[in-house]
Parts: sequence; C-alpha cells; structure tokens
Amino acid sequence: MWVLIGVPIVVLGFALRFNALLVVTIAGVATGIAGGLHTVEIVSAFGKAFADNRYMGLIWLTLPVIALLERNGLKEQARHLISRLHAATTGRVLMLYFVIRQVTAALGLTSLGGHAQMVRPLIAPMAEAAAANRHGELPDEVRQQIRANASAVDNIAVFFGEDIFIAIQSILLIKGFLEQNGIVVEPLHVSVWAIPTAIAALVIHVIRLILLDRNLSHKMSAFKRSATQS
Repeated sequence: MWVLIGVPIVVLGFALRFNALLVVTIAGVATGIAGGLHTVEIVSAFGKAFADNRYMGLIWLTLPVIALLERNGLKEQARHLISRLHAATTGRVLMLYFVIRQVTAALGLTSLGGHAQMVRPLIAPMAEAAAANRHGELPDEVRQQIRANASAVDNIAVFFGEDIFIAIQSILLIKGFLEQNGIVVEPLHVSVWAIPTAIAALVIHVIRLILLDRNLSHKMSAFKRSATQS
C-alpha cells in the first residue's frame, strides 16, 4: 500500500504548483523508501532512468533551430514556392505531405515530420498559400481550418504508417497485449496486416482532402458575397 505514496505526492505537488522536478524526485525517493530500497539502490534507479532517457532531451534542440529559420523567412519562402505552382491547392499540398509522411513512417523514420518541425513552419503556410492563390485573402476562420487539417494529416499519416515498420514500439505493444490475452502472434504478421489499414486511411483521407478543397471554395465564395453586400 505504501509503495503508492508517490502518487498522492505527485498529485498534491502539481496541484500546489511546486517545482515539477522537485516533486517527481521526492515522489521517487518516497516510493523507493516505502518499497524497502536502500539509499544506494534509489540513487542507482535514478541514474539508470537518466541514462536510459538521456537522448530524449535532444528534441528540444530542434526548437531554437526552427525559431531561427522562421525569423529568417522560412514561412515566407514556403508561401513563395507554392505561389509559383498554379495547380497547387490546399488539398493537394496536404495529400502530398500525407503520402510522404506515411511512407517515411512505414520505414521507421517517424522523426522526419511532426507539428513543431514540419507542420507549423512549412506545411501549414504552404497550404494557406495555396488557398490564398485561388481565393484571395483568407479570413482567420479559414486559416484556422487549414491549420487544423494540416495537423490532422500529420497525426493520421504517422499513426497508420508507423505500424508497418516491424521495429516500432506500437507493434511490440500490440504483440504484448495479444499475448496477455492468450493470442500469440509474430511482429511480422502484425506489420503485414497493418498495410491494408494504412491504405484505407490514405484513401479515406484523400477523399476528405478533396472535400476540404470544395468546402473552402464554397466558404470563400460565401465570404466574398457577404463582403460585397456589406
């Protein structure tokens, strides 16, 4: 019972808005003591956790790099590139990104995309620029709709694409869950059967993006009519 003492410590510490690192550390120490661990064992557990997850902090290095790129005109260059492609539409831009994101995720390259690294600085501005080329100045409501769809494309593509890669964590999670319920499967079989699901997700989302282009056309036409009448 006492080994769960760390849970109320974390809840209480976060509720009182204490330093998160201090709260987690105290909760870990309290849990270790309640579990009968010696001081050396507790410190060793902290050290092992740090060593196992030391590379997780590298993701934060991408944020200042992206900030510098945006400050020096990354979004403007993305918009300029799309403005030169007259056949580009919001749906087509997002379709292309969906295919690229899903294929790379299927190869295990899930870190090549993402909201912070790709969607916000590149994909969303390109999709907005494609809509602006066809419909003119976009109202904020339409911009937010395009950005939401750009984020959805990234989420759905990587979610259904990564399961094709046999060494991804989700495959191991599925295998472990099935084995706990008496169903023994090989990771390769799970990976192979993820392919039809990924294809279905691609087809369905392509249809949704085609409908998105039509929806944007209707919405912008109504917006222009209301602007003219007012």
